[in-house]
Amino acid sequence: MIPVEEALARVLALANPMPLEQVALAQAAGRWMAEPAFARRDQPPFAASAMDGYAVCGPVAVGDSFRVIGEAGAGHGFAGAIAVGEALRIFTGAPVPEGATHVVLQEDVRRDGEVITIAALSSGDNIRPRGNDFSVGEQVAPKRLAPNDLALLAAMNLPQVTVRRRPVVAIIATGDELVMPGEDPGPDQIIASNSFTIKALAEAAGAEARLLPIARDTESSLRAVFDLAEGADLVVTIGGASVGDHDLVAKVAGDLGMERAFYKIAMRPGKPLMAGRLRGVPMLGLPGNPVSAIVCAHLFLLPLLRAMLGDPAPHPTPRKAVLGANVAPTGPRTHYMRASLQPGDGLPLITPFARQDSALITVLCAADALLIRPLGDAARQAGETVEYLPL
Repeated sequence: MIPVEEALARVLALANPMPLEQVALAQAAGRWMAEPAFARRDQPPFAASAMDGYAVCGPVAVGDSFRVIGEAGAGHGFAGAIAVGEALRIFTGAPVPEGATHVVLQEDVRRDGEVITIAALSSGDNIRPRGNDFSVGEQVAPKRLAPNDLALLAAMNLPQVTVRRRPVVAIIATGDELVMPGEDPGPDQIIASNSFTIKALAEAAGAEARLLPIARDTESSLRAVFDLAEGADLVVTIGGASVGDHDLVAKVAGDLGMERAFYKIAMRPGKPLMAGRLRGVPMLGLPGNPVSAIVCAHLFLLPLLRAMLGDPAPHPTPRKAVLGANVAPTGPRTHYMRASLQPGDGLPLITPFARQDSALITVLCAADALLIRPLGDAARQAGETVEYLPL
């Protein structure tokens, strides 16, 4: 068995960066922008009024009067300039005319016909300078695009962006014991549940996931389903990677030319994890127990997908918390304990659940964190600072 850190390094070494493609900005949410984007205009593109009021020219003091010579609104600028003693009725977002030095708030003036008199003054000139937000040539570095990023790119006048193509993930559940939800299981069968979480996790990370038919415990069935994965960028199997008589994934994958990176890691849950390269693309063989499969997906599948999409820091990032209960030594494997988080005084409080069986989906659903118990760690007492991964 190899340590988790070494296993993750070997998994990330399998990553094939996805090719580039251009997509319209309206379809870019959640995509990994692969190249810097450069602003094609200033924002704002002109000095703009920050308030509804009056643009005036000259020194401004309470009691000063100005003659109103026109009006400007957003999208409707004033064609001329204003001189000392003149004012322009102006609305938020409108271009400030040449000669204007201040925008006086409308509630700070008294108007009598075409003459305004300043009754009060707020601080500042209420003018947003040209390029106050960004200027031509400023860039957005490659990143995964959040909704707010789309507003920035649109304001930069960029109708499309260069992104990494979504990796196609083929998901293969294995085992004679499995049937799909909605079917009538036999007396010795269970419902195939892991595939749906693995699919959802992959899609949330930016991939396109394909659920393939369940592979039965025969070499011919496994070969047939592996053939259906042709064209995928990543193959993920669930179950069948242990050492039982019916665990055929490693054998069949090996017969098909899989270059194995490792098999078995020093962690719980999830010791029987396999990784390698099959037909030129990465392959992950996840354990069959639900918690084992899903924890391994968080620790290995998601970082692999992030690396394939261009994330320069794909590793999981542990956070710190205060331990809420005593825990025993870990022994020879790193233990990722399902746990709950509560607000604390500074750091959150993390408490592992009493039941840690790798088949308990209900406990996994109740958890919002994985408490990390390092390999060979001693017993820890409540109140100590520990690390965790959010779920």
